[in-house]
Amino acid sequence: MKYTWQDILTGGVDTTLVTLVWAMSEIARSVRVKQKLQTEIRNHTGPTPKVDVLDIAKMTYLKMVVKETLRLHAPAPLLIPHECMSHCQIGGYDVLPGTTALINAWGIGRDPSTWGENAAEFYPERFEKFEDDFEMVPFGGGRRSCPAKNMAPATVEFVIANLLYWFDWEVPESEDLNMQEEGILVLRKKVPLRLVPTKYNWDD
Repeated sequence: MKYTWQDILTGGVDTTLVTLVWAMSEIARSVRVKQKLQTEIRNHTGPTPKVDVLDIAKMTYLKMVVKETLRLHAPAPLLIPHECMSHCQIGGYDVLPGTTALINAWGIGRDPSTWGENAAEFYPERFEKFEDDFEMVPFGGGRRSCPAKNMAPATVEFVIANLLYWFDWEVPESEDLNMQEEGILVLRKKVPLRLVPTKYNWDD
């Protein structure tokens, strides 16, 4: 039971938190993305006591931002190990039954042959042409994909929509936005994210 709860906390809570931190880091780093995203969120919502889930469903750019975050910053750089059940060939190599396979989600998400020469750049608009298929593997794929494949992005979208709806966010003047990674099972920011919020005034 102890290890079951540990798996739930690591896979269901920690990864979502890490993704939120990376998303807000990338948004804060790009004035263009932040302005475009806030415009979409506030135009779809308008002055209201809360951001409605139905409004979020219409925010296409928000979904692109979350996908781009997961592409560049897959919270689990190596997916859960898989075991080969039968003999197969991959790239000319024989893979025997019982072989443990590790999927490098971090490397796949940054592969220039798939994502282009700007693969290392945070550019959400790339998902106007890319579908969320096997190009995107932070949740795995097929029958053994992560059960949170739909819930986790929706949770991240909801939190980001509310954060950017209510506040304008800036990096403190005395600090640089360090984007170094650290970790093994989960890739976190090496330097914790610090942003200064300013409440948005709808009357201005």
